[in-house]
Amino acid sequence: MKNFDAKVAVITGAGSGIGRALALNLAGKGTRLALSDVDDRGLAETVDLVKNAGAREVRSDHLDVADRAAFTAYAEQVVEHFGQVNLVVNNAGVALAGDLVDLQYADMDWIMGINFWGVVHGTKEFLPHLIASGDGHLVNISSLFGLVSMPGQSMYNAAKYAVRGLSEAVREEMLVAGHPVGVTVVHPGGIKTAIARSARYSDKEDGAESAKFFDAKLARMEPERAAEIILKGVESDKARVLVGIDAHAVHQMAKLLGSRYQDVVANRAKKLAPTKIV
Repeated sequence: MKNFDAKVAVITGAGSGIGRALALNLAGKGTRLALSDVDDRGLAETVDLVKNAGAREVRSDHLDVADRAAFTAYAEQVVEHFGQVNLVVNNAGVALAGDLVDLQYADMDWIMGINFWGVVHGTKEFLPHLIASGDGHLVNISSLFGLVSMPGQSMYNAAKYAVRGLSEAVREEMLVAGHPVGVTVVHPGGIKTAIARSARYSDKEDGAESAKFFDAKLARMEPERAAEIILKGVESDKARVLVGIDAHAVHQMAKLLGSRYQDVVANRAKKLAPTKIV
């Protein structure tokens, strides 16, 4: 996909962060937009912003990506509305922090429903339409934590590793079948979004301190810059896009050390991670 003008882009989690930044970037390129989120207020703000940015056409919908029936109906409605879909960005995501032994199953189901099954739903429901468009591209947002694991992030790691595996396999399937669909899996590092502030935490974690730590120490890149990098990756048909110096540095460290990177990460976490609640 070399040109976004008049194409139809579907973006989940468009109410803030990277999703909003992608919508604004594409609005300036003449792309027609189908935006969704569970945050109705944030989504309405995004719609106002993209309209002010000169969006050619925008549709907005409340969507829980974990709800399979709702996602199926949503995909049908979007295709009926626009007549085609060229770009799908499965961006909606949440965070859950805490050692596995301290997590509750309800929270584990919650994060997998959104971060993994939400991507599966978006991929499966829209893939036939991307193929039919003759010029389609699928973007699934994984994470740096889909390349390396971190203590206290077991379920987030599990979901993001799964997104990576799903995306790479689907890309291979498109190549084998000769379908005109590119697939890009994105691995952002620390991006300045509200994900840590809206996360769930185990009873042993100090959520406020953890969010403060993320915002002050880890979130380094503005979402607008992340959106630029992602869309350049789409234009170049990259299979994998790393976003941020931190993503590149940690990925290279893990490649260099092999499985021993886990010892390095554990040692650093002991020194830097916020203190747990006893």
